[in-house]
Amino acid sequence: MHPYIAVPAVAVLVFRATRSESLTPAGIVTATITAVIHALHPWSVFFALLVVFFIGGTGVTKVKHDVKARLTHSSIGASGGEGPRSYIQVLANSGMGSLLVFLHYRQLLARGQAGDASQACWPYGGDLLVVGIVRYSPAPPEPLLPLQALMCSSNYAAVAADTFSSELGILSKSRPRLVTSWNLREVPPGTNGGVSLVGTLAGYLGAFTIAVTSALLLPFCWSGSNSAGAKLFRDTRSGLQGGSEWGIQEILLWVAAVTIWGGLGSLLDSFLGGWLQASVVNARTGKVIEGSGGAMVPVQAPQGKKDDGNASRRVESGLGMLDNNGVNIGMAITMSVGGMVAASYVWDVPLRSIF
Repeated sequence: MHPYIAVPAVAVLVFRATRSESLTPAGIVTATITAVIHALHPWSVFFALLVVFFIGGTGVTKVKHDVKARLTHSSIGASGGEGPRSYIQVLANSGMGSLLVFLHYRQLLARGQAGDASQACWPYGGDLLVVGIVRYSPAPPEPLLPLQALMCSSNYAAVAADTFSSELGILSKSRPRLVTSWNLREVPPGTNGGVSLVGTLAGYLGAFTIAVTSALLLPFCWSGSNSAGAKLFRDTRSGLQGGSEWGIQEILLWVAAVTIWGGLGSLLDSFLGGWLQASVVNARTGKVIEGSGGAMVPVQAPQGKKDDGNASRRVESGLGMLDNNGVNIGMAITMSVGGMVAASYVWDVPLRSIF
């Protein structure tokens, strides 16, 4: 991004996070570094994905916050519901995306392609890591880093779907069902691994916001493109016709694929949470006890804490091997790499192209 756009954009993002109190002080510092990394990249699409995810995530967190606060308990002596997100939660959701953007920017620098972003476009089936940077020369087009953008888009679609699903699904009038149980038994709202129709649809809505943003801002190679890369592009057939240009059908398929993949990421998060993350419940009220900042919740209530009435606690589900942040990181890595592998197979692009 150009500095005159990047600097005020980062400043506005940080100001909004501070004003809305959606992040802890350490979370704001981490979010600032994350925003700077995304803004350094010559393509605006990645910074836009971060902004859409942040605004959408904080927005759904505040939806009926008072109602959500009554549905669960907190492990730190406060009401339930999501409080300001910590730096660990920021890294769990945007760390993978930041790494991919940074690595791709370094690769662009090494190849002298980090200057004028208008000199390249992305052909259908030609770039998987950043989904959009393609190098052209007077010779036949040579794809550059074919896997990067897809990984980044997959990452943000998945974490957005998970955030929307968690924050809106808990408001469902029907009780969630545990996906890791043999009989899909009903569980209290907020249980890790609990799914509902409302939460599932909300997850796909979150992924859809990322898919549409990427479709609007990715530098697709199409017949009307004025970039230098497009002018050197010799195959005018669309991707579905065996060529390398993007048409309306290809872009609509892209939106559908990213949306579906993001929704599957939310489902994967439910399975990982149901298996590996312990859901601790207040035995008296039957409500889930949430850990501060996504941390694990001890089964025994801390001395002197009245967060859940000092009642005994029990584990509703999960092995307690990971906390919520660990589950989110595992899901983000799996869906990012998985999206890259799937596209590599469908587009017949070698995985070694990311190196």
